[in-house]
Amino acid sequence: MKGLFIVAVLVALLAVAVFVAHRTWVALEGVAISTGGMIALGLGVLATLALGIGLMFLVFYSSRRGYDDPDRSSSPDSRD
Repeated sequence: MKGLFIVAVLVALLAVAVFVAHRTWVALEGVAISTGGMIALGLGVLATLALGIGLMFLVFYSSRRGYDDPDRSSSPDSRD
């Protein structure tokens, strides 16, 4: 029952986000973006993708190398 409640809340949040995005998209009808704005938008998208890909790479790298294992001590005195 608790899982169903969590799913319902998440679906409701998604519906609100889609509604707000749609209203914003419709309200901006007729707004033009300059060439500089498009370049800035493109660079922002590329930087965001690079950051996301880089962080996901580090998560998988750390997991596969065993850095996330609970038996690894983070104490500097326990060097093996």
